[in-house]
Amino acid sequence: MTKDAYSLAGEAAAALRSAAALDTFDVALVMGSGWVPAADAIGETLTEIAFSDLPGFRAPAVAGHGGTIRVVRTPGGRTALIFLGRTHLYEGLGVDAVVHGVRTAAAAGVRTLVLTNAAGGLRPETQDVGDPVLISDHINLTGANPITGTTFIDLTEVYSRRLRDLVREIDPGIAEGVYVAFRGPTYETPAEIRMLRTLGGDMVGMSTVLEAIAAREAGLEVLGVSLVTNPGAGLSGEPLNHEEVLEVGRATAARMGVLLAKAVDRL
Repeated sequence: MTKDAYSLAGEAAAALRSAAALDTFDVALVMGSGWVPAADAIGETLTEIAFSDLPGFRAPAVAGHGGTIRVVRTPGGRTALIFLGRTHLYEGLGVDAVVHGVRTAAAAGVRTLVLTNAAGGLRPETQDVGDPVLISDHINLTGANPITGTTFIDLTEVYSRRLRDLVREIDPGIAEGVYVAFRGPTYETPAEIRMLRTLGGDMVGMSTVLEAIAAREAGLEVLGVSLVTNPGAGLSGEPLNHEEVLEVGRATAARMGVLLAKAVDRL
């Protein structure tokens, strides 16, 4: 990690404050595949800013991943940044690009971060397609880390237990599990899915983990939520399809939005 990356995040945060005409923000949310409609339920839109208008951001390369930052006022009066899209490691732009949004949010004053994603379910015996799952921990199999050098960050509790408890007050039946991150863009093989189940994984995807590590480096409190959009490879007998992942996200977006809206005002 270079100081240039932090400086670029500072420049983006200054541009974001100027565009939104606000000095600081309370919470940031990063929306996963197909979750864009969920943003509508979180609050009143004050303004929406294209990634391309801020230093260091690029438009998402994947269909269904948006490309704007929405500034929202929640019913409880909090100011939220909603990132409608993210950069993935498989796009080949480097780790700094993947975590630039998180670092920008931190530089803009955010202290709480909500990371959402679409994930393959590794436990079809207990998970249904369309289920939200709180992330309790992760396994990083991307082969990357947003932090280099001698900056040692404790990851004992990457995903805040306090925030998970608050969400369970809203939805007592919500499950939690361990999220496993691969680099992508290929989906996992059936053999890899069997390996991940043995390792203790519950969901698998291609995002979130590097962002969560960068958030902890910045001192943010992190809540992670996966939406199970499909069983992992080999668990259903059907091939995996990106459009089906997006469709499940769209079909459950309203319910996810209501959950997030209630959570944001409690965080």
